Amino acid sequence: MTRRWAPPRSLLHCAAALTIIAAIATSADAQTLSRAEQRMREYVRQKTAEQLAFLEKVVNINSGTMNHAGVRAVGDEFAREFKSLGFETRWIPMPDSVKRAGHLFAEHRPRGRKAGRTVMLLGHLDTVFEGEGQKFGIVNDSTAKGAGSSDMKGGDAVILYALKAMAAAGTLRDAHVIVALIGDEESSGEPVSISRGDLVEAAKRSQAILAFEEDAGKATVARRGFSAWLLTTTGVQAHSQGVFSSGSGFGAIYEAARILDEFRQKMSGERFLTFNPGIIVGGTTVEYDTTLTSGTAAGKLNIIPRTVKVHGDLRFLTAPQLDCAQSRMREIVSRSLPGTSATIAFSAESPAMTPTSGNYSLLATLDSVTRAMGLGPTEALDPGLRGAGDISYVAGYADALDGLGVVGRRSHTPDETVDLRSLPIATERAAILIHRITHSEKSKR
Repeated sequence: MTRRWAPPRSLLHCAAALTIIAAIATSADAQTLSRAEQRMREYVRQKTAEQLAFLEKVVNINSGTMNHAGVRAVGDEFAREFKSLGFETRWIPMPDSVKRAGHLFAEHRPRGRKAGRTVMLLGHLDTVFEGEGQKFGIVNDSTAKGAGSSDMKGGDAVILYALKAMAAAGTLRDAHVIVALIGDEESSGEPVSISRGDLVEAAKRSQAILAFEEDAGKATVARRGFSAWLLTTTGVQAHSQGVFSSGSGFGAIYEAARILDEFRQKMSGERFLTFNPGIIVGGTTVEYDTTLTSGTAAGKLNIIPRTVKVHGDLRFLTAPQLDCAQSRMREIVSRSLPGTSATIAFSAESPAMTPTSGNYSLLATLDSVTRAMGLGPTEALDPGLRGAGDISYVAGYADALDGLGVVGRRSHTPDETVDLRSLPIATERAAILIHRITHSEKSKR
């Protein structure tokens, strides 16, 4: 006999409280919502307990990026729900060489006349946390904890129940929606041409992309890209009494210090550009693994060091800004101290999501939604407050907007929490936004 999973009483208590909060949030501006949109709001409020229960269920499945079985298990839970809504689902496995679980894609094609734009809804199944222990738990009436509760199983639950609300209101029938739940967002498999290849292909068939990373209070129309850099300096190994002399030179550590300080002095302060040396190892002998980002070094106080490795990241908003920063860094590296040499190598990790007129057009649509919901205006978030994300791989193919998930705190830590009050609000907002996009005319980029 199969026992049906049911939410605990504490969860039901929270759900009841949140339903009351959502009802209070309704204002006179709600009259600007269509009848179908009002039905979506009603559905979300009726299903608050169910949505919370589903969130608890998927949070309690450990799905750290390298736990392939766990990532797939979370995907199975969502696939079952999407199928019930008439979506075609497929699990896209990755080749063994990529060393990642794969992705869940689901697509709903219009049943009748296609009303408007095709929209992609972007989330991810994996969490930073690896291992058991961080289960879902209620902290108080407005807060719950657990790995992925906000980043971003909370956002995934928003996607699912927004689509359920559209189905209940009868507006999903004629909507073309692609859902992409990525299995390795927190640690992308390489090469990204493979691990993000299916995402790119789906984006090329979309006119709008909505991503459900955490709600930062404002919508994300742009987010910075990320590139790694590896600085290697070398010096003449010799007795320390000869340091600074023409025969022995300055050594690898002084050369690394010179370069890093020139980076700081000559390049810091540019808007949206940051560069951080995350790891440094240096001495007579050095071993460093760029994949594991760990290493060892050995030397003696009376020996001029021979080698230094510095591994860091570079954040940028546009491709020209990246190109300019890399050029300046190479130029600084080239001016070596006597008796030393240095090289710097860059690797492309994630492109930037640059601000476009299409992105701002989506923001305007979202702003009309939040005003109609009585939540007030929605503004654009400073791109400097967002790091890299999966939307950056595909934002060049369609209008894009991010930050549509739940409100959370302390993500990427054992203390991750989700603000439960934001769950129904984000879901109502998403349902109405998706409805308006999929039932509007196609835009030209």
